[in-house]
Amino acid sequence: MSERTKGLWARAQALIPGGVNSPVRSFRSVGGDPFFVARAEGAYLYDTEGRRYTDYVLSWGPLILGHAHPVVTEAVKRQVGRGTSYGAPTAAEVEMAERIVGMVPSVEMVRLVNSGTEATMTALRLARAATGRVLVLKFTGCYHGHADAFLVAAGSGVATLGLPDSPGVSETVAAETLVLPFNDLDAVERLFETRGEEISSIFVEPVVGNSGLILPVEGFLEGLRAITERHGALLVFDEVMTGFRVAAGGAQERYGIEPDLTTLGKVIGGGLPIGAFGGRRDLMERMAPAGPVYQAGTLSGNPLATAAGNAQLRYLVEEDPFEHLAQAAERLSGGIVSALTEAGIRASGCSVGSMWGVFFSEGPVRSFEEAQLADLDRFRAFHRACLDRGVFLAPSPFEAGFVSTAHTPGVIDETLEVVRAAVLEIA
Repeated sequence: MSERTKGLWARAQALIPGGVNSPVRSFRSVGGDPFFVARAEGAYLYDTEGRRYTDYVLSWGPLILGHAHPVVTEAVKRQVGRGTSYGAPTAAEVEMAERIVGMVPSVEMVRLVNSGTEATMTALRLARAATGRVLVLKFTGCYHGHADAFLVAAGSGVATLGLPDSPGVSETVAAETLVLPFNDLDAVERLFETRGEEISSIFVEPVVGNSGLILPVEGFLEGLRAITERHGALLVFDEVMTGFRVAAGGAQERYGIEPDLTTLGKVIGGGLPIGAFGGRRDLMERMAPAGPVYQAGTLSGNPLATAAGNAQLRYLVEEDPFEHLAQAAERLSGGIVSALTEAGIRASGCSVGSMWGVFFSEGPVRSFEEAQLADLDRFRAFHRACLDRGVFLAPSPFEAGFVSTAHTPGVIDETLEVVRAAVLEIA
């Protein structure tokens, strides 16, 4: 790290808690200090020292077309000249709503908000209002933003009253959130047999991206759908990560399961700050001003975000890059696992659509509890060895990776060469 970057990091730590504006950016999970990005293009980031990194974080998912894709940047440039925020309706909001409803199978109406956290927070409020029930069920390792109701520590095999996972979350709020292991349908059945009449909703990442990449076992999502229908609760798919990533219509299209509500995040804005929640018309018409459930936001449907998002979504429909994306993700994850196992290092991994993940343990990994059994020290060493060679992986063992249309076969080849060199260092 140059003196310039050291100085910038010192300034950041003096003025910003922990030196970063989102915790995982601090690199505490992997050691060392973060680099500072100066610009980005295609599959690459460039730091303030001019060093290039092949990027598999992609702003934590939304950049399906890579960095600074001209389709997106030109749309933003055109909009900037017309204004950045109006606080009034725009045609672009209507266009985005039409695109989301047209692409996501279960969504009949949609409300644009400012982030994935805001989307899940409001979806929970709506679920409680629609059912007249308070409790919510979530699964360990599934992250639904930082609203109080979702910052709750996990139980282990059976439902327990949640304990706050962050200071400032009251025990009263935490007690309204029940937690079970992902992929344990029997535990969900038992919970609903005893407390089903109290539970408003199940929130789930249909493919977990916040524990590494964890796929649903056969029958799990179908079982959740059947249980909620039988007990009058709502099923909510958090597709902030999976939306337009695992298929054009998200995980619900890929697995053929239609939830009652769906939450979406920054992917619908091409990387600009935005989110949305949507679902059945009878539920969404409860939202103000059509109904009594209140939610508002001055920047909701921001014209810069809708311009970028409409451009990216239009490209995805017209160009249909999903097969290329899936091939790139499969080849990358498979290549990393092969390099590790051939060196005698325990590893497993998988991909779905343009999401991928690798665990330093024998697989398959089916839950956050199993993900925690991986060799985290080995992951840290691998992350550092790749970063030193110009490949940027998520600085946490509990995050999925992503590819974009800019990750060509040549880029994947270059990355796997780096991976093989990194493996030799840590073996």
